[in-house]
Amino acid sequence: MDAERAREFLRRLPLVEETMQWGDNLVFWVGDKAVGGKMFALVNLDFDAHLRVMSFSAGPERFHELVESDGVIPAPYMARLHWVALERWNAIPGRELENLLRDARDMTYQKLPQKTKDALALPPAELQKLVSAKRKSLAEKARKEAAAKEAAASAKKKTAKK
Repeated sequence: MDAERAREFLRRLPLVEETMQWGDNLVFWVGDKAVGGKMFALVNLDFDAHLRVMSFSAGPERFHELVESDGVIPAPYMARLHWVALERWNAIPGRELENLLRDARDMTYQKLPQKTKDALALPPAELQKLVSAKRKSLAEKARKEAAAKEAAASAKKKTAKK
């Protein structure tokens, strides 16, 4: 498997969304994060920078078994959540990796709150409206927070000048 094959496989799974985050990382979510979706896999497109090609949720049952395999390590920052990282694409054979990724998606879906599952069960057009509204609301909230932070910094500067 490689990054492109992993991406194609992950995008075919139900309710999976993809984002580009934290540099050159493709992050795969069960549902859009705007409506409470959770990430379950990450593909690193800049392999040399991080010395791992992919990370995913393995679950407590498989985590310890997988990290005993050559080329599979506890995922940095995410090991406490039972995520593993592959140091190279051939660390796990293709079919087995597909099964593990499908399981990661399914485990993550099962942990979603009912409210999020209900949103993901909406007809596609309604779900898209909801996602758009949530994104707009989140952007407005971020804008207000940034303005408040700027105002506080400005007030602090004025106080310091006195």
